[in-house]
Parts: sequence; structure tokens; C-alpha cells
Amino acid sequence: MTKPIQFAIIGCGRIAQRHAEHIHNQGKLLAVCDIVEEKARSLANKYGAKAYSNIDELLLNEKPDLVSICTPNGLHALHSIKALKAGFHVLCEKPMALSVQDCGEMINAAERASRRLFIVKQNRFNPPVAEVKKIIEEGRLGKLYSVQLNCFWNRNNEYYQNSWKGTKALDGGTLFTQFSHFIDLLYWMIGDVKEVHGWLSNYHHEGIIEFEDTGVVSLKFYNDVIGTINYTVNSFQKNMEGSLTIFAEKGVVKIGGQYLNELEYQSIDQFKIENLPPGNPPNNYGQYLGSMSNHDKVYQNVVEVLMGTGTIATNGFEGLKTVEIIDKIYTKAVRI
Repeated sequence: MTKPIQFAIIGCGRIAQRHAEHIHNQGKLLAVCDIVEEKARSLANKYGAKAYSNIDELLLNEKPDLVSICTPNGLHALHSIKALKAGFHVLCEKPMALSVQDCGEMINAAERASRRLFIVKQNRFNPPVAEVKKIIEEGRLGKLYSVQLNCFWNRNNEYYQNSWKGTKALDGGTLFTQFSHFIDLLYWMIGDVKEVHGWLSNYHHEGIIEFEDTGVVSLKFYNDVIGTINYTVNSFQKNMEGSLTIFAEKGVVKIGGQYLNELEYQSIDQFKIENLPPGNPPNNYGQYLGSMSNHDKVYQNVVEVLMGTGTIATNGFEGLKTVEIIDKIYTKAVRI
């Protein structure tokens, strides 16, 4: 019988609960770490793991196959590099990091250690997203013309209170924490971004967050596709929509719902997308909902790759490209 893959988790906040659940289903959780000892103990007790409050002690004393990084955004690079240098594979939550330079250093650390660096991009596994990606690659849409990405969510003041969220140093911005999955899909499905213009503003969270709560962005891709991103966390009382519409030579498709989980519209030359399996529900965090909870598929991919039977779903380079596009937007857009 093959020995189960062994994992450790750094950071025991909300998303770590999701990771621990799927680690338990796919392998064994050896150890967890959080600077708040109570959080680490609580998660460790649930899954029979060892609790640490210092990452260096965990990396010195434990021998997991892979370390999952679930700490605040601004610490992803530091913690990933430490785990890689200690000789462990790494699965890093989104966003990969808050700067292109940090992403590059993470990739270099993985190369030097001959370890795998996985990035969580679970929306790629949404059934309509995967199917539209497939028909683009098959050429069924012909030449792509334009794309519209709409992200209309709600994040109230309570979401940001007593938290690292909303800070530039650890959160980074609305595109990093709320919508980096959506930016990833633009890169994955359409291509790399050449030129950016935009306007950003903080309308409803003044004094609460250190960056924008709303943005309008226009894009030109290297393949001459043009597009827009409209995003906000000011949708009144609840999340409204997460949608991606593609206009092309041989068809139009719109993936919608609140979390890119529904095929809302299609008109394709001599073809129809049919019999899509139902997607997973969104992540439920009590006061608010997040992106689709496809972490089961993320961990399935990790296990397959480490067992030598699969291809990595999202590598460090792709994680870097998402951060690079967000960096272009934040560098070029006008703050009003």
C-alpha cells in the first residue's frame, strides 16, 4: 500500500479549514502553524496534527511532503521560500505574492531546491470555465475579439475590522484578495496583457481600507483582443455577479452567476455546450461568500503530480503572470 502524502499548513485562518478538510481526504495532516497559538491548537486537535506557533520550528522538526501556505497575502513569499529552502514542496494560496519580484524569488527558490511550487487557482476547475477554455483551444470560437469581466461583490466594514484585510502591506488591494482568480482566468483563457488604462476609487470604505473598493479598467492583450474589467465590493448587501463574456469570430459565450459558476449565454457556430456537471458551492465564511470551493480538485491535482501521474494545474509562472497584470493595473490606473 502506498504511503499517504503528508502535509503541513502554515496559517490557520478561515481558508486553512478548507485546506485541512481536503488534506484529510487526500493524505495526512502532520502539523499546523499559526502565531495565534489557540488557532493552531484548534485546527491541530481536529485532525490529530501537531501545533506550532513558529514556522521555523515546524520546518526544522517535521518532514511533510508538502507545505500549504495559508497566511496573509503579504507573507506568502516569505513563508513559501522558507518552506522551499527547507526542502519541501509548496502549495501557495492566491495571490501568489504582492509583487512580481517576490513571485520571481519564489520560482527561483523552487528551482534551486528542485521542489514543486503549486498555486491555488480553483476557479479554473469550475465546469463552465473548463469547458469554455477547451472550446477556445479547439478553435470553435475562431479569432477572439473582445472580453468583458464583471466582478460585483459585497464586502462590508465588518469584513475588514480587526484583520489584516484592507491593509496595503498584507492584503495589497481588492484585485489581489477578492478578484485575483478572475484576473487569472483572463490570462489563462485570453492571453497576456500588453496595455492598461483605468480609474480606481474608494467610495464606501474610507478610513476602513487603504486602497480602492471600485475600479474600471480597459485592457489590450498581446493578441490584439481588447477588454474591460469592472469591479467593486460595493454591491448593496450581497454579492451580485462574477461574469466573463467573450465575443469571437464564431460565437459568444457568457459565464456568469455570482462566482463564474453558470453558463449564462452561448451562441456558437454549429456547436452547443451541453450536459455540464454541477459545480461546487461557493466558500461560505459566515457573513460573506467567496469563490467556488474547488480545493478538492486542487489537492487531487497536487497528489497526482507528487505521485507522478499528473501535470501541475497552475505553476509558479502562471501565478506570477496574474500578479504582473494586477501590478500593471495598479501602476497605470488613475486613483480618483
